[in-house]
Formats: sequence, structure tokens, C-alpha cells
Amino acid sequence: MARQSINPFQTELLEALLKEDNSNCYPWNPTEVEAEAYFADLESEFQLDDWSDEELRSRSERFFHQLDACFPSLPESLAARFAARVPTAWLEAIAQKAQAIVDANLSVADQLVQCVQELLPNWTQDDLLVLARPVAYAMREEGEAVDGPTIVRSGDWQELSEVERVRLSMAVARYAISQIQD
Repeated sequence: MARQSINPFQTELLEALLKEDNSNCYPWNPTEVEAEAYFADLESEFQLDDWSDEELRSRSERFFHQLDACFPSLPESLAARFAARVPTAWLEAIAQKAQAIVDANLSVADQLVQCVQELLPNWTQDDLLVLARPVAYAMREEGEAVDGPTIVRSGDWQELSEVERVRLSMAVARYAISQIQD
């Protein structure tokens, strides 16, 4: 996975989280009596009366936009990694299916089959399972063998055989599932 640089917003967030101020610890149980005083004190420090509704809206939108930038969505993550090799529509379909089935009580191979089955209507579930097993268990380390010869040779989507396209789709699904689980 490519290493991302930390932007100033992330730096501020990390500094705030790591700041050692033991005098005023967060109450982990909000039902405790001390918690009410803690939250009342925090609310008194943070007054929004001076902010217009428009300013509050624009600042909150900017904050959430910066927060979203820290954590790319699954389709964005797949596109960044596989857009040069796999059609965008396939990446989106795999991402959507992976998000839907990741919590299902299925083996990794079955999850991979579920992710790509609708894209490959001419393939039986048993045939897909045969091709899913090596992908499911070969990619123990992140990114291992996705572009390597053990999964599929490198090349443009149109140049790949149907079996290679299935294997590459399985590798994309495996990557998507691991991203969701992480």
C-alpha cells in the first residue's frame, strides 16, 4: 500500500489526542455523577452564540470534508490501486458487494465468490470457488501476489483471458474485504 503523507489537519488531530493533560480526564462512563459536571464544564467553554448559522454550517462542512479526506472510501481505495487494470464499473460493483457481505459468516473463498458472481454470470459457483481458493489463501500479506504471476500476469484488461480476469477480480475482492476488515 502506498504511504500517504500526513496533512496539517491530521497532525492537529493527532497532537490533540496525544496531548498529556491528566488534570481533566474524560469520564468513560457518562452515567457517573462526575460525568455530568465534566460535560457541563465543557459546554460552558464552547459557546456557539457568537457564530451565525451560516458560519457554523460552513465550518462543520469543512471539518467533515477534512475528516473524510483522512479516510478514503472503499471505491476510492480500489480505484487508486486497480483503476489501471480493472474497469471502474467492476471496481464499484465489487466494493458494493464486499461491503454488503463482509459481516456474513462465510469463508474467505465464499466471500470472494459472492463479490464477483454477479459480474460473471457464465461461471458456476463451483468453478468460481476453485479459482477463489488460491487467491483467498495466497494473499496473507497485504498486496501479495495481486500483480504477481501467481494470480495473473500484468497487462490491460482487454488483453487478459477470461480466467485471468476472474482471478484479477478475485484479487480485487480480496483486497476490498481486507480493507473493510482493517
